[in-house]
Amino acid sequence: MDRMEVMRARHSVRSFTDRQVVPAAAQALRDALDEANREQGLHMQLILDEPSAFSGPLAHYGKFHNVKNYIALVGPKNAQRSIGCGGEQAVLLAQSLGLNTCWVAMTYRRGKVPCTVETGEKLHCVVALGYGTTQGVSHPVKPIEQLCRVDGAMPEWFRRGMEAAQLAPTAMNQQKFLFTLEGTDTVRAKALAGPYTQIDLGIAMCHFALGAGAEGWRWAD
Repeated sequence: MDRMEVMRARHSVRSFTDRQVVPAAAQALRDALDEANREQGLHMQLILDEPSAFSGPLAHYGKFHNVKNYIALVGPKNAQRSIGCGGEQAVLLAQSLGLNTCWVAMTYRRGKVPCTVETGEKLHCVVALGYGTTQGVSHPVKPIEQLCRVDGAMPEWFRRGMEAAQLAPTAMNQQKFLFTLEGTDTVRAKALAGPYTQIDLGIAMCHFALGAGAEGWRWAD
């Protein structure tokens, strides 16, 4: 599948089978996390066969079932956007490898996650992953025009980026972000008010960049 097909196919899944993550997929995820950690100054870690973080009432409240594998999204305390971007790169890779995922901010036992957190870092959230009992379902998305501002005709590259950003998972599916085209080639991305919106913005920026392509535009300073 191409990138847009992967984005369209990926939906949040909270119930997983007992099938273990195949070694080739696990290694591909570790390699991708290592690369993202180096490039973005993060400390994301793949945790396999560890059910404790998703046992108890929090997981039940979040409607999670049989979660034994997840990515611990660890990084500097002020690195929410990078966590969103790096985490979503791993999510899309997992989808392309036949795995299902779900971003999880609160409904897990943070103290039971066996990850390494260095001085100045924090565990921001986790991504549950595995082979889902279903492929999940799509949710309504806001029209592109509510998610961006463009004076005049919208360039095709910008529209492609926004179509990808539309598909970005966000907390409570609220899509609280705004992309503005400044001039002809500069994109400013802003998080609106709400919980976890900086992480959500990083996820949306990841999608936008993949949809728009690498040439002919840049992020605003």
